[in-house]
Amino acid sequence: MDGKGLRKAMHGGERVYGTMTSFVRNPRWAGIYGRLGFDYVIVDTEHSPTNRSEAADLAAAFAGVGICPILRVPNTHPHETIEGLDAGFHGVLVPYCEEAEEVRAVVAAARLRPLKGAQHDRIRDGKETLNEGTKAYLERRNADSVIIIGIESQAAIDNLEKILEVDGIDAIFIGPNDLSITLGIPDDYTNPKYIEAHQYIIETANKHGLPAGGHMFRQDLVEFWMNKGSRFLLYNSDAAALSEGYRSALNKFRGADVKEMEQTL
Repeated sequence: MDGKGLRKAMHGGERVYGTMTSFVRNPRWAGIYGRLGFDYVIVDTEHSPTNRSEAADLAAAFAGVGICPILRVPNTHPHETIEGLDAGFHGVLVPYCEEAEEVRAVVAAARLRPLKGAQHDRIRDGKETLNEGTKAYLERRNADSVIIIGIESQAAIDNLEKILEVDGIDAIFIGPNDLSITLGIPDDYTNPKYIEAHQYIIETANKHGLPAGGHMFRQDLVEFWMNKGSRFLLYNSDAAALSEGYRSALNKFRGADVKEMEQTL
């Protein structure tokens, strides 16, 4: 799936499935992910030291195996979004958005790329309109760029309706860890206060025709939120999946060793 396909699926009411990488650097890993059937993979550069060159190689590799490559940019600065798209990513996940104006700036950067400078600002602020030729060119060039907005705090929830009025958003990412911290219940994802906040984000996004969902590391939580209307599913990460796979088997082997020892006594 590419950016065009991912946007079509999300705006068409479909559920999309993805994961995140934080440690993967070698583009040869993309072949493994390609066989798993993910719709998209988010390459993290907010909490990971992955540099721009490494990220660009991963973007090309994931796209080459039919997975939509999304870059989680470090912050809400519009230039980070432009750099991500210029590096070959089909979309960006912009973390920790709290104000409609910062979201509008990010979306404008993506949808008006490569327009920049004073004219860009006037267009973004509605003080000038593009001529038909330039407008058609920019729309065609940026039609398949995926823009995902991170809602990860109480402040973001308070401004959610205004944020979702910004035209050009494709999906809402819910940051469970950050959100739970701002709610005063760190990592307590079964707390009624957290469930209420998460549910509000999903329902409000659905009302605006947008999929929403959190980054989950447990299958039961994914299934729980699927049943609550989540259509943007982001499951696990490279490091966690690798650790869990080895740990499950190793614990099973060690348990078998203990049983064998007990039987010989």
